[in-house]
Formats: sequence, structure tokens, C-alpha cells
Amino acid sequence: MTTTRELYCQYLLSSQINYTCTNLADHFADLSHDDVHRYLKEEKLTPRLLWEKVSPLFSSRLEGYVIFDDIVLEKIHATKIQGIRRQYSGNQHGIIKGIGVVNCVYF
Repeated sequence: MTTTRELYCQYLLSSQINYTCTNLADHFADLSHDDVHRYLKEEKLTPRLLWEKVSPLFSSRLEGYVIFDDIVLEKIHATKIQGIRRQYSGNQHGIIKGIGVVNCVYF
């Protein structure tokens, strides 16, 4: 089995807590962590592609809102996790080592 865009998106929609390559691979007997990692490294998920997928879901109503929220997941003890960098955290009111996450909700 290989990782596809559809499989990965379904996983993100259904997983509430753990978004790791290992967790996705654990759900399929013939899918490995390396397959998922390779897919994510090679796949180009651009903002344009995202907009093409979600724009049909938006209704053009004055009551609708697009809400963005960002957070830094603190990883002070991490030394070899990819994607970790020093960045400003509003919660900590300073620079911390962590992973930046942006959520988008249409209400």
C-alpha cells in the first residue's frame, strides 16, 4: 500500500490527537512509517491546491466567517525532531523551541 493524498487527508480528518507518520502506519498492516514520511516529503501541498479543494464548501453568506488560529507546540526537550525551531509564543510571551501550527475553521 502507498500513501495517497486521499488517504492522508482522511487520516487528518479522523485523527483527533496524534498526527504522526507512525500513527498513520499503525492503522494499516501494509503501510510503513517510511512510506508515509516519503509521501509527505515529496508531495507538494500548496495553498492553491488547498483552496481548490475547500472552496466548493464555502457558501457566500454574510454570516460566514473564516477563523485562523496559530499556536506553538512547545518542545523544550526535543533535539532531533524535524520542524522544530525557535519562535515567538504568545502564551509564553517569549521565544521558545517548538512546532508552529495554524488552524483554519469556516463558521
